[in-house]
Amino acid sequence: MARLIYSSITSLDGYIEDESGSFAWSAPDEEVHAFVNDTQRTIGTHLYGRRLYETMRVWETMSLEGEPPVMVDYAALWRAAEKVVYSSTLTSVYSARTRIEPRFDTDAVAELKQEASADLVIGGPALAAQALAAGLVDEVQQFVSPVIVGGGKRFLPDGLRLALELKEQRPFANGVVFLRYRVPGPRG
Repeated sequence: MARLIYSSITSLDGYIEDESGSFAWSAPDEEVHAFVNDTQRTIGTHLYGRRLYETMRVWETMSLEGEPPVMVDYAALWRAAEKVVYSSTLTSVYSARTRIEPRFDTDAVAELKQEASADLVIGGPALAAQALAAGLVDEVQQFVSPVIVGGGKRFLPDGLRLALELKEQRPFANGVVFLRYRVPGPRG
């Protein structure tokens, strides 16, 4: 059975984007980007909501000529992975290896985990909140940026209570800290 991982870059105060919707403050430098790439090597499938998919699909079409090797590497990893986009409004996709599901079905995701030969990563806090509430998330990865944004879109939902087991922590030269937690207990 594959693991379902919730991973994101956040501010120190726990937001993935600020009140204006910006996440420019979260752009990783080369060291962090290389580490992010390494965390993605076990991923076979990305689970996205519409908004995050629309942000991430740039990796499908962007010109990589002259880009740093870490960006070229990430684009190759992203393009090779399967993508499932949960949206009731999106009617077509703009990337290969991508399909649309009209709603997040916890039973279908549990089955996907059971059948997958490579890990899955879930992106976006609204989608992740559903997976966390259903007990589907096996691991939480947080890249904490040394910035306080004061509000915006939260990484974790209000009302969620989980006891996590710290498995890894790593500081980077730019002040970012990577935290990897296992979610104890049986995961469906």
